[in-house]
Parts: sequence; structure tokens; C-alpha cells
Amino acid sequence: MSPSTPSSAADSDRSSPAPREKRWSARRKVEIALRALRGESLDALSRELNLPVARIAQWRDEFLDAGQAALKSRPPEPSGMSEEERRAMQAKVGELTMENELLREKIARMEAGNPPARRRSRR
Repeated sequence: MSPSTPSSAADSDRSSPAPREKRWSARRKVEIALRALRGESLDALSRELNLPVARIAQWRDEFLDAGQAALKSRPPEPSGMSEEERRAMQAKVGELTMENELLREKIARMEAGNPPARRRSRR
């Protein structure tokens, strides 16, 4: 086969792996975010670290958001449950509690020899 055939071109693509994006540790991201917060130019950081300006700005903003969340006066729920989920669970507990109370009342009446009240026809 000649080098111009599609199969050889595909083979050469497979032999050279695609460049992988460099992974940055959390510590290194914090250092970069702090440098940006101290006033270093995002453009200069971008050129020095070979990173897009948007990524540096994103790390800086995430760092600030996490710091703000850590300083809130009310500690986060240890269960990791959101406020909406917590309210839904409380509503369900209330509903089940009412059902249990009604069933206990019905059992007590039946044990006392009082049959449950008959329902009237809606006709």
C-alpha cells in the first residue's frame, strides 16, 4: 500500500496519541487563583502557564465561591441534603405520623368492641 491510501493515514493517526490536557492539582489551582486575586494579570498568567484566561478566571471564581460558602454562619447539613429535600422528607414524616395515629385509633376502637364507623353512600 502506498502512503497516500486512507488506511495508512488512519494507522499513522492511531500511532500518535492525541495530546492530553494537563491535570492540575487542587493545591496548584489554589496557588494560581491566589496569584490572580493578588492582582497578577490574567493574560500574563495565561501565557506563563499555557492556560486559557477563562480557565484561570473560573478557578478564581470557584475559589471565592467556596470561601464564601465556608464562611456562612449556618453550617451546611451534615447529610448533604438540600433544603428542598429536607422539607419534602419532613412533609412525608408528618404524613406517615398522621396515618399511624389514625390506625392506632382505629385499632383501639376495634379492640374495645366498637366497629369502625360505616360510611354512607354518596347517592
